[in-house]
Amino acid sequence: MMTEAKKPRLPNKFEACIPIIVLLGLMMCNYLLDWGQDPHIPVLLAACTACFVGKFCGQKFKNMLAAGIDSISQSMEALLILIFVGCLVGSFEWCGTIPALVFYGLKMFTPVIFLPAVCILCAIVGLSLGSAYTVSATLGIAFMTIGETMGISPALIAGAVLSGACTGDKFSPLSDSTNLAAASAQTGLFDHVRAMTMTTFPAFILALLGFTAVAIFGEVGEYDPTMVNQLSDAIEGNFKVMNPVLLLPILVIIVVAVMKLPALPGVLLVSGIGCVFAVVFQGASFSDCITMVHYGYSAETGNELADTLLNRGGMNSMLWTINVALIAIGFGGIYSQIGAVESLLGKFIKRVHTPFQMVLTTILTAMFCIATMCDQYLGLIVPATMYKEKYDDLGLGRNLLSRSMEDGGTLWSPMIPWSSCGAYHSRMLGVDTLSYIPFCFTNILNPIISILTAWWGGNILYADGTFTNFFGKLKKGNPAAAPEEAHETAMENLAERRKNGTYKSLE
Repeated sequence: MMTEAKKPRLPNKFEACIPIIVLLGLMMCNYLLDWGQDPHIPVLLAACTACFVGKFCGQKFKNMLAAGIDSISQSMEALLILIFVGCLVGSFEWCGTIPALVFYGLKMFTPVIFLPAVCILCAIVGLSLGSAYTVSATLGIAFMTIGETMGISPALIAGAVLSGACTGDKFSPLSDSTNLAAASAQTGLFDHVRAMTMTTFPAFILALLGFTAVAIFGEVGEYDPTMVNQLSDAIEGNFKVMNPVLLLPILVIIVVAVMKLPALPGVLLVSGIGCVFAVVFQGASFSDCITMVHYGYSAETGNELADTLLNRGGMNSMLWTINVALIAIGFGGIYSQIGAVESLLGKFIKRVHTPFQMVLTTILTAMFCIATMCDQYLGLIVPATMYKEKYDDLGLGRNLLSRSMEDGGTLWSPMIPWSSCGAYHSRMLGVDTLSYIPFCFTNILNPIISILTAWWGGNILYADGTFTNFFGKLKKGNPAAAPEEAHETAMENLAERRKNGTYKSLE
């Protein structure tokens, strides 16, 4: 007589916490003991631990492996975009677009406009690069030195740098975190970017007003332009042509976003334009174009800061990010497959019944994941894995999920001292994380605005494309991309909720 196969059980709460404890323990040791290790292996060990827990609970290894692979497959477009973003950065460096942004931006500064100008310029460069890390490691270093010569607090300068850099990164269709958030929530990239304007743009405007007030009413010393001149001379001397026409590829990025071109061909198009500009204006050969998109740009200007700015980009430069994303996404799939998420938060999720509760829960979960798992990617992946179906049940758009993940994840990650992101920016800018936190105005205000507006019914995005504005008035719109079955489910639930009066209908 054949015995019936044992049905897998849900892990209890302690078992569900074991992979997180392993990950958190390793990352905390890495931070406290100054091991200097990347998050890749700790996340991989956490994934292995999740497999052991799943096996103990009756899961089959092939099912857990399939769940991890399926999770990676769902995010494959974002991973491909990361590769092409590296190509784009390489072409933008070689043709002179990124150096031109710095060259002309540095000419803007006077002590009174320094802080708001830093915030704006970092946002622009962050938008063009899609990387707050790169902005911090280049412009951030320069602005720290320039600002200190004016007598401005280093913590305040760091806050302005990060407020701008993180905003630009968040809005950039080239950003790895932006693409990962959209892919994890299974919505369109530009649907996600447009959704973020509803909460991040007001936060950025308020941050600019804050930095402007500090600049007007604060005390600054005399401005020393020596460092700016040296950096400008090094940039200008390294390129055959340095004029405003090199900024045109940045406009192409905006055109790509407005035209709603798919992300992959859009990034490839802009990369190709960068190569054309490199050939026309800098005399690059076809062989140089291959080098720039594969390995990035390389220069020896004699100015250390200029070399840091210029020597980057290329497909190879994205391998570190792709590796950690692959492992983290796979971990998220395995962790969900073994039922750990359901065990920890299943009862809690069932108590969420309104858009406000859903937005609040998503933002707090993203913050919790970054604080405990120490990595920005997990702060995006885990909430998406946990809450996708709940958003469908409430008739909400998948772009509301992706936006809420970033509101609580991307912008808060630099403010967690023991996270990889917080530790990186602290080292680059030379300011302790706890010192610059109060001055990261955009990062602090963004989730607050998102939560407050959701509380009074504002900035809610529904599955049929309708949305409420900042003040809660319902408007028409276009539905965000979502898996077909999920979209149909969300539309049915939305119609039911409008029929019974739970949600407002268009008049």
